[in-house]
Amino acid sequence: MAVKKKKGAMQKKEASNAQSRKPKGGVKAHSATKAAAKKTAPGKTTAKKTAAQKAAPKNKKAAQKKTTASASSAQKSKTKAQATAGKKKTGKAPKTIASSKAQATTRTPKKEETPVKTRYSDAELEEFKSLIMEKLEAARKELKYLHEQINRTAELGGDDSDTKFTGLEDGTGTSEKEYLSQMASRQIQYIDHLEKALVRIANKTYGICRETGKLISKERLRAVPHATLSIEAKKAKGAS
Repeated sequence: MAVKKKKGAMQKKEASNAQSRKPKGGVKAHSATKAAAKKTAPGKTTAKKTAAQKAAPKNKKAAQKKTTASASSAQKSKTKAQATAGKKKTGKAPKTIASSKAQATTRTPKKEETPVKTRYSDAELEEFKSLIMEKLEAARKELKYLHEQINRTAELGGDDSDTKFTGLEDGTGTSEKEYLSQMASRQIQYIDHLEKALVRIANKTYGICRETGKLISKERLRAVPHATLSIEAKKAKGAS
C-alpha cells in the first residue's frame, strides 16, 4: 500500500511538472511569433513604400491632366466671355479663323455669262417681215408710178404740137426720161433687196452680218431693212 501511494505521489508530481513546463513553451512560442513578425514587418513596409512610389507618378500625371483640363476650360470660358463682350459692344461677334474659312467656302458662285445671241427669234423675224412687206408694197407702187411717167414722157416727146406750145428746149424730154429711168432702176434694185431679205427671214438668217457673223442692231434694220452689214463692218469696209 505504501508503494502504491508512493507511485501515486510521483505521478502527481510529474503531472504538475508537465503543467509547469507548458507555459514556458507557450512563452517561447509567443516570443518566436513576435520575432517573426518583427522580421517580416520591414518587408511589408518596403513593399508599401515601393507601391506608393509606383503610384506617385500616376497620381502626378492625373493631377497634371486635371490641371490642363481646368486651364483649357478656363481659357474657353474666357474666350466666350470676350466674344459676348464684343457682341455687346459692336453688335457683331469678332471674326475668327473658322468664320473666315466658312465665309470663303460659302462665297456666292460667279454668275454664268449669258450666251451670245446668234440669231433673232421667230417673233422678231415676224416683226421684220411685216416691216419689209410694207416697204415692198410702197416700193412697187413707186416703181409703177415711175414707169407711167416714163411712158408719158415718151408720148409727149413724140407729139410735135405739144412741143410747140410748151416752149421746152431741145433735149429736155430726153433728160427727164433718163432721170426717171435711173429712179426706176434704183427702185427695181431696192425691191430686189427687199425680196432677198424675205428669203433670209424664211431661212432664219435675217439680221446676221455677212462679214462679222454678229447680229445687226434692230435700229439699223428698221432704218435699212435689207441691210446685210453691221455699222462696224460697213465702216471697216469703207475705211479699207
